[in-house]
Formats: sequence, structure tokens, C-alpha cells
Amino acid sequence: MSSKQWNTESWRTLPIRQQPEYKNLEQLRGVESSLTSLPPLASPGESRALKRELADAALGKAFLLQGGDCAESFAEFSEPNLRSFFRVLLQMTMALMYGAGVPVVKVGRIAGQFAKPRSDNTEKKDGKELPAYRGDMVNAMEFENEGRAPDPERLLRAYYQGAATLNFLRTLARGGYASLNQINRWNMEFAESSAQGKRFEELIARINECIGFIKACRLPLDEVEEFSEASFFTSHEALLLGYESGLTRFDHTDEKWYACSAHMLWIGDRTRDPGEAHVEFMRGIANPIGVKVGPSMKPDVLLNLIDILNPNDEAGRLTLIARMGCTKIAELLPPLIRAVKASGKTVVWSCDPMHGNTIKSPNGYKTRKFTDILAEVRQFFAIHKAEGTSAGGVHFEMTGQDVTECLGGAQAISEINLSDRYHTHCDPRLNASQSLELAFLIAETLKKQKS
Repeated sequence: MSSKQWNTESWRTLPIRQQPEYKNLEQLRGVESSLTSLPPLASPGESRALKRELADAALGKAFLLQGGDCAESFAEFSEPNLRSFFRVLLQMTMALMYGAGVPVVKVGRIAGQFAKPRSDNTEKKDGKELPAYRGDMVNAMEFENEGRAPDPERLLRAYYQGAATLNFLRTLARGGYASLNQINRWNMEFAESSAQGKRFEELIARINECIGFIKACRLPLDEVEEFSEASFFTSHEALLLGYESGLTRFDHTDEKWYACSAHMLWIGDRTRDPGEAHVEFMRGIANPIGVKVGPSMKPDVLLNLIDILNPNDEAGRLTLIARMGCTKIAELLPPLIRAVKASGKTVVWSCDPMHGNTIKSPNGYKTRKFTDILAEVRQFFAIHKAEGTSAGGVHFEMTGQDVTECLGGAQAISEINLSDRYHTHCDPRLNASQSLELAFLIAETLKKQKS
């Protein structure tokens, strides 16, 4: 546990990984300074509300659904794309809520997920070497000299796009788009119009019966807030700490500091060193936070991180996002779960079945197999059941668009199909149909575990 005095800039004295090499540091400092005077994107009150919902997930009384783009882009920002993403997330929510029998906490990887860690600082093509693409918040995806130079002004563009995104999603969540009637209608369309939907007709019929019972009780679905609106929160990886600290605000309600770029932030598997900058920044903010837990994580390191990031053992504060891979999770996850359980610490355990299952297809595309993703999720639930702990949630890279980036699913996307609509700016995402199929399969798994 750190005894060092924390402030919004204390991270700057420590080693830091995964940062762009800006040429104009004066311009960078000017942009970071301007962020301190801009309105926050997320309020401390909303972050506290999310923490309360996650506290329930830690105790098995709620279930976390976290999903969205691998990396948001400036080019794909549009009303139809945002609307389709939110629609799929709501449909997944209904399936998971029925399967788990508890409220679903909806957290998007959105309105800030513009920066990505990279394995290498540079990229080579045809004998030419340029800085690696680190997300639209940093530089351009196009492989050319000017665009690949990190540009501080992109931090401001990301902020304004995040603000517009969050504003639009709030109108959808509160303006009738998220009503139970509407979501149920979409799910029935899914069952009627898709091959994979046919398999879930029985589950959807049971949901219909529940809705019919509610209506029989003369509860007007479109007038009762719980049935006509949705709580929704945002999250992203806290990678560029100059951006995060610039949007950190002191809240006089509870006299704590909050990162107001999102409701929830997480630390990646590459930046979780306890003695480095990212952990230092995150220990001082009061938001709910996450830590990616990869194959190299050891029990003693994890317990140390928990002590640093959640010294008061506050329920809902810390989510551990396991990303092991379907071939490693059975061996690597149980010792970590046992160590945390023995320590008595309160955490949300969530499963990220995407990052540990990335492969390269013979035709050169980075992809993931639907069967591997499902296998890791199912093992995650089975392990927690065996250990007597709560499987608190899932974490997906997904989109509402009809892309062809992940292999398989009932759509039977093959390696030949990958080039059809491969649009990701970084890692492959589940498309709308695959996301829904996965949610219904998880719902079936949860339902069987309860019976």
C-alpha cells in the first residue's frame, strides 16, 4: 500500500509505459491545460451510482455487461452506428437479465475508448518504418508519415466526440428507445429473421410470458421508469494520463477526486505495474475501476494491486477482468480466485474472452473464433461455481454493425469472408448477430447453473 501523497499529477514522477512520443511538448501541455477548464463528461454522482450497482455484482446480486469497440474511430462516428450499438447492448441485456435472474449493469466501451496499447512502438511496411497506430486519439491509422506523427490536438477531438456520443446515448436511454416493449420487439425480430434466432425462440417466448404477466398486473410498461428507461454508463482504458488528469475534478459532496472522462476506467495488462504511473493515478480517483488480469498475473501481485487500488475494501470499487484465453483459463484462473477469496477482499470478477483468443488467419487477418470466445466464458462460469464465488460479468469487444471480423457463429463467417467487411481500427469485434447469439448462449448457461 502506497504511503505517498497523491495528487492529479503525482503519476508524472514515475515510469510510464505505452505513451506516444510527441514532438511538440509545449503544444501537448497546452492541450492538457485546456482540458482542465472543459466541462466533465461524466459526473461524480453517476460514478457513485455505478459503484453501487457494481457492489451488487460483487455479491452476485447483479451482472455486469461491458462492451463496445476495441478502439473508437473518428471516421465511423455516426448516429446510425451509435444507435445500432446501443440497440444490440439492450437486447443482450434482456437476454442476460432473464438468464441470470438479476439486474444487468450496462457499461459501454465508448465515449473515450480512443487509445490502444501496442506490442511494438513502430510498424514496418515495404521496408518503411513509422510510429505504430495507437488509436485516433493519438495518430492516424493510414500508414503515412504525417498521419502517424502523434498529434496533441487529437485529444481535444476525442473529448468533443466523447461528449456528443454520451449526449446522444443519454437521449436514447431516457427517451423511450430503451423501453422493455421495444427491446422485446427487437428480440422477436431476431428470432424470426435469423438462423441463430430460431434456436432461442423458446427463451424469447418465456420472456414474452413474463412481460405478459407484468401487463396483466396493469403495470403500464411505457410509463413506469424501470420499464421505459435504462441506466447506462461509459468506460475506457485509462492509457493517456495527461488526458485523464486534465479531466479529473474534486467533488465536494464526498470530498474525493473523480476522473470525469468516464464513469469507469481500467488499467490494461501491460500497464498494471504497482510502481508505475498508471497504478499511481488510478489509486487516487474514486471512480469504479478495473484491472485486466492476464496469463502472467501471479496471486501475490494481484493481492498487492488490490491493496493499493482498494485499500478500504469498498464494494463496487474494483473489477478484475480476467483475460486468459480458452486454453489457459482452467489452469491459471482458479489460483487467483482462491487467493482473492482467502484474503476476504470484495471484487467483481468479469470475463474478457476476447484478448486471450486472438489469432492470425492464413490470409493475414487478425481474428478470433466464436467457439473459443464461448468456451472461455463457459469455463469462467464453471470455475466460479466450483470455487463458490460469483461470476460477476462479461467484457466484450463488439459492434452493432454487420462486420466480418470474428470467425464462426451461426452466420458461419469463414476465413474467406473476413475481407468482406473487416472495418476494425485495431482488434476484431463480434458483430451484432454474433453478440446477440453469444448473449443468448450465456443466458442458457446461467439458467442451467441456477436450476
